[in-house]
Amino acid sequence: MRRTIFDLDVLRTFATGMELGNFARAADRLGRSTSAVSAQLKKLEEQAGTPIFRKAGRGLALTDAGETMLAYARRLLELNDEAAAAVQSIELEGWVRLGLQEDFGETLLPEVLGRFARAHPKVRIEARVVRNVELIERVTSGKLDLALAWSDGTLTPHCEKIAEVPMRWIGPADGAVDWSLGSGEPVPLASLEAPCLLRTAATKALDTSGIPWRLAFVSPSLGGLWAATAAGLGISIRTPIGLPRKVKPLAANDAGLPELPSLGLVVHRAEAEPGPATARLAAIMLQSVREAVGDAVPSAIQPAATAYA
Repeated sequence: MRRTIFDLDVLRTFATGMELGNFARAADRLGRSTSAVSAQLKKLEEQAGTPIFRKAGRGLALTDAGETMLAYARRLLELNDEAAAAVQSIELEGWVRLGLQEDFGETLLPEVLGRFARAHPKVRIEARVVRNVELIERVTSGKLDLALAWSDGTLTPHCEKIAEVPMRWIGPADGAVDWSLGSGEPVPLASLEAPCLLRTAATKALDTSGIPWRLAFVSPSLGGLWAATAAGLGISIRTPIGLPRKVKPLAANDAGLPELPSLGLVVHRAEAEPGPATARLAAIMLQSVREAVGDAVPSAIQPAATAYA
């Protein structure tokens, strides 16, 4: 059996096109003609030995094999870039100030900081795990270089939406909350302190459906929220990302609860062209975010690439 060796240059074009949602834009970014990009994508399908793309309206979307290929392409490119930085003795120095929403603090931060510190030990990182409002305020005031936040509709000068993640009702992993739709009792909610995007979305959905609710537990931290939810004090509202084992998503229909909308995930940058250290940390963070979101919600990050000339 002939061994398949994927072309990293082709994989970079593929990953860039999917990231931008358009291969014409990828051609501009990579300094290639659209015909050259088209030839590279054809080569990728030949190397893969299976269709990577399928028709989706007037554009293209990924097949199941294409989604698998994209995940591996990102990992291969990330490893290649880390190896290049290591063997070429690229000594990044300086200071990067990173902010993360609480859902990603425990699950994402250790991996991101570990990978970055191993490759660039001379860079100092200041990380803050805080609520959305503070993240956006700190980016716009120049107190953070980079922030990962849920979208409340606020746009900063240099922000990029990277995913659309569904919100879910969350209950205890073992047992159930002492509430049912026919009980006549209001839904007991466990929530973070206001302002909270997810709490607002949940109460709006309940009000629209005519379902009464009450705040059974309010916490200033995510850890307190998980403890209360696991104990059955109330139903909480989060996304499927970073859930501890002691809680689980509830099927809205089975629980008698309304469906919830999705929530955008946005990267905010303080500058349009960040320094090398910030840019490198952003690349590592985005890779980890894609993997975390992709594991929890496989369809959340797959943009459909539109047709190109």
